[in-house]
Amino acid sequence: MLHVAVVGSGPSGVYTAQTLLEHARDPGPPRGEDVRVDVLDRLPCPYGLVRYGVAPDHEKIKSLQNNLRTVLDDPHVRFLGGVEVGPAGVSPAKLLEWYDAVVYCVGAAADRRLGVPGEDLPGSRSATEFVSWYSAHPDAADDGFVRDARSAVVLGAGNVAVDVARILARGADELRPTDMPQAALDALAHSGVRDVHMVGRRGPSQAKFTTKELRELDTLADAEVVVDPAELALDPACADPGSLPAPNRRNVEVLKEWAERPREGRAARRIHLRFFLRPVELLDRGGRLGAVRFERTAPDGAGGVRGTGQFEDIQAELALRSVGYRGVPLRGLPFDAESGTVPHEAGRVLRAGRVSPGEYVAGWIKRGPTGVIGTNRPCAKETVNSLLADVRSRPLGGGARTRDPLDGLRSLGVRPVEWTGWESIERAEADLGASLGRGPVKIPDWEGLFAAADKAEGR
Repeated sequence: MLHVAVVGSGPSGVYTAQTLLEHARDPGPPRGEDVRVDVLDRLPCPYGLVRYGVAPDHEKIKSLQNNLRTVLDDPHVRFLGGVEVGPAGVSPAKLLEWYDAVVYCVGAAADRRLGVPGEDLPGSRSATEFVSWYSAHPDAADDGFVRDARSAVVLGAGNVAVDVARILARGADELRPTDMPQAALDALAHSGVRDVHMVGRRGPSQAKFTTKELRELDTLADAEVVVDPAELALDPACADPGSLPAPNRRNVEVLKEWAERPREGRAARRIHLRFFLRPVELLDRGGRLGAVRFERTAPDGAGGVRGTGQFEDIQAELALRSVGYRGVPLRGLPFDAESGTVPHEAGRVLRAGRVSPGEYVAGWIKRGPTGVIGTNRPCAKETVNSLLADVRSRPLGGGARTRDPLDGLRSLGVRPVEWTGWESIERAEADLGASLGRGPVKIPDWEGLFAAADKAEGR
C-alpha cells in the first residue's frame, strides 16, 4: 500500500489527494485500491482559504466546498485536523518515517508589507488580518478594525482589495444571511465608515481585479461608486482600450462608464476607486493612524510607474494593505526567502540542489501566490505525476508500513480531529446560527471548535 500524507486541506491539498487517487488507477502499480491519503491540517476545519479566505457574500465560490468535501469523504482519504507540522508539532522528518511520501500544500500565509514610515501605527493592518477576522479564523483577533473609523483606505487593486472594500461598504442586512461570525457582523452593523478609498499605484488598465468582482461594487444596496475621470485620463491605454487584453479592456470600459455618470449623493457610503497613487507614509494623528500620504505616479513607458513629486493626503482611521501574499518557512523544509517558496523540481523538493526522496510540494508554496483556485489543479497534477513516477521507478521511504500514522500522532500527544469531528463542528455551527435567527454561523475560536469536535469523538 502506498500511504501519502498531504499537509494542507485547501484547494491545492484536496486537488492533490484527488489527483493521486485518479492517477493511481491508471494501468500499472500502484493500483487505486492500494493508495491511502491522509490530509493533515493545523486547523480542525478543512478547505483552507475556501473557508477562511473567500468573502462570506460569495456564496457561489464558497459552494466549492461541496466539491472538496466529496474528495475528503472518499474512503481512501482520511482527514486529520488539528495537526500542526513544524517545531510546535510533528516534524517533516517524522512524517517521512510514517508515510511513503509527503506533499506540502501549506500556501502562502504571510502578507507583503509596504515598507513605509508609519506602517505599524494603530489602525494600519493587513487585508489578510481583516479577512481572517470576518471569516472567523481562530487565529484572528478583534482589534477594533472599524471602531472609531469614518474613512478607510484599502491599498491595492486586486480581487482581495475589492472584497475588503465591498465588505466595508456593504450593509449589515446584506451580510446577515451569510456565515459571518456574529461579532464581526455586529461590529460592521455599528461601523461609522462612510468613505472607502481603494487605491492602486498604477493605472486602471493595469489593475489586477476581475471585471466580475469590480461590477459587484455597484450592486450594494446603500453604497455609491465614485471614479474620477481625470485619473482615468492619466492612463494612455484608457483612450484606446480596444488594444488592451480582453480582461483589462472590460475593466476600463466599466470604470469609464462609472466616471461619466452623474453622482446621486444619496447613498450612506461611498467607494472611491483611485489610481496612480503610491503610499509613501502613514501619518500619526494623536498616536494612531489619521491619514495616508500618497505620491502621484505616472506611466514610465515600460509598464511601470515613476514618482512625480506631487503628494496627496487621504484621511483614514483604518488602512488595510492588500499588496500580495508570501510563503513562510516551515522548519525542517528548505526555503527560498527571495521567492517565498520551497525549492523544487516539478514538485520534488530540492535540498541543496538535490531531490529529497519522498518530499513534494504543490500550490502557492510551490509556485508562489499566483493564479486562481482552478490553477491548483494542473499544479497538483504535475506534482502527483512526479510522485507516481518515483514510486513506479523505486520504492519510497520504508515500503510497507506496520504502524498507522494516527497511532504515531497520538503517541506524540496529538489528538487529531477526524471527519466525524468536522461534521460535528458543522452541526454546532448550524445550531449557533439557528439560535441567532440566521443560517449556519462560523465558530470563531479554537476552544469552541475543539469543543464541538469533541462531542462526536467522545473526548
